[in-house]
Amino acid sequence: MRVLFITLFTLISFNLTWANEDDTKTFLVLFKSKELKSHQTNLKEIESQFSLFDTKTYSGNSELALLIEIPSCDFDECFLGDFLINTGKETDIKLQEVAFRVFDITESKKTMEVFLEAHENQDNPKRNQKAQ
Repeated sequence: MRVLFITLFTLISFNLTWANEDDTKTFLVLFKSKELKSHQTNLKEIESQFSLFDTKTYSGNSELALLIEIPSCDFDECFLGDFLINTGKETDIKLQEVAFRVFDITESKKTMEVFLEAHENQDNPKRNQKAQ
């Protein structure tokens, strides 16, 4: 009985630590203020429509930005761009029609890591030759 309890406790512990892995995807959506004005909406209204997810807005001297963190999903930029945004008019429009650009930050980070690793592997033989 004791062995069964220890085994069960160990399996539950491993399962809980495995479930805590960071599977979130982060998207960066850039907007032009002229485009938002033409659709009679603003960044805060769009952010409120993504209230199910963790969001942050940035506005300043450059483009308006919205960061959206979506937990464990198979979303990509195209799927996020197909989300319907309520602008207060009779018809809803797709996010991609309002947004200037939509970036998948998580995928871009993975791609950058692959490029850096390939670059480091390419430089290692050159460094070894110079050292000899």
